[in-house]
Parts: sequence; structure tokens; C-alpha cells
Amino acid sequence: MPESDNIHAPRPWVQVAAICQNAIIEANTGSLSVIKITDVVGLAGMTPQMQPQPIQLTMVIILKSDEMKGQFHLSIRVTSPVGQVTTGQEVLFVFEGGPRGVQTVLPIGMIATEPGLYWFDVILEPDIVLTRVPLTVLYQRIQPPFAPGQPQPSGGQ
Repeated sequence: MPESDNIHAPRPWVQVAAICQNAIIEANTGSLSVIKITDVVGLAGMTPQMQPQPIQLTMVIILKSDEMKGQFHLSIRVTSPVGQVTTGQEVLFVFEGGPRGVQTVLPIGMIATEPGLYWFDVILEPDIVLTRVPLTVLYQRIQPPFAPGQPQPSGGQ
């Protein structure tokens, strides 16, 4: 095997990358609790086509340094079902090497513009995709309740 095949840039290992309802970091110990991991969100509306709707979730990322040492920026890049790409804010991580790790809890506030599969890429500078996390947005139309005095739909008889 040529020597160049053995050369690789150090990168951290992904221990956790998940979308959840909530995450709690214990003040005394730094222990992290991840609550209700999800990859599907259901939205409802009164129109046949989904209108843009806000979604509030949390993303938890835990990385282990291994050979990584130094300061690096991490960001989340979201790709919508139709291919629209949005990049979120950057977070600075300091990697110390070895089994030590870094963790972050990021609030995800997004406007879902269509139902389907959204991909959340975890990007380490300059443009290394560490992993991808899927989120499927489902949309269901709900029928408005009938007001008193309005005709009721027939039962098809």
C-alpha cells in the first residue's frame, strides 16, 4: 500500500447526533439527559397544501476527540425536501485529543415549508460532514368544525 494511503486528517468520532424534544445538562456533573429522540414530526393545518409552520426541537451532538486537537467550528446545514440549503450558527469546540469529548445542545427553530425529508448535516470546518441526521415532516389536513346553523355534509346517501 502506498504511504499516501495511510495519511489522513484527524477527525473526531460521533458518539451522539440526534434530534430530540429536550435535553438537560446536569449542573453539578455535566451529565447529559436526552429526552424523546425523534426523526418524525407531525404537523396539521386546514389547507390542502401545507403552509409554512414553525418547529421547535433540540439537537444534541457529542463528539470524541481521538487524534483531534485544537479549536474547530461546527455548524449544522439543513437541506429541505426540495433541496433548499440553510446553514445555522457556528459553535466553537476545543478538542483535547484522546477519549475526551465535547458536547453541545442546540435549539433548532425552523420553519417547515413543505412536508418530506429534511437532512441535518453536522459540519466540522472547513467542510467535513461528520454525520447526517434525518427529520421527516408529515402534514395532515384537518377539517374545521362545523358551526351551528351551517349545513352538515351528507353521508353520501
